[in-house]
Amino acid sequence: MNRSGTVNFKEQILYKQVFEGIPYLKLLGVKLDFTNDELRVSLPYSEQIIGNPDLPAIHGGVTASLLEITARVTLCLKILSAGPQYETKSTILSEQDLELPKTISFYVDYLRSGKPLDSFARAKIYRMGRRYASVQVEAWQDDRSRMFAQGTGHFLLI
Repeated sequence: MNRSGTVNFKEQILYKQVFEGIPYLKLLGVKLDFTNDELRVSLPYSEQIIGNPDLPAIHGGVTASLLEITARVTLCLKILSAGPQYETKSTILSEQDLELPKTISFYVDYLRSGKPLDSFARAKIYRMGRRYASVQVEAWQDDRSRMFAQGTGHFLLI
């Protein structure tokens, strides 16, 4: 959403492509929040995302998914916002042609157990060329300064 609280055309394209392209996100209930010129991805707590009921703790695969999709969606938003210098054959600014970047590698550091709370993530692009991008992502729950996981990803922009 922009500052006036309305979703712009590029954000609508991105939202549609992400959720149609990755049905797992609908299952998890992942939401995209565009506020203050920053993308924040949220994962609402539900019992189905618990991996260890004894602690309880969020499943590591769910945490990794949250981090990776945050990186990929942040890259798409950058491509849509940047204009022609980042356009490639499959990232032209249209609904039919936008594709999520392809993951080359993705590494996750699990810093502590994810509690049974809502989780949030944001990404920072460290390098982005015409074909390759490097992104770092952090995830937190009740305190943004206290991460429970972080990730680094390398992506192919096709």
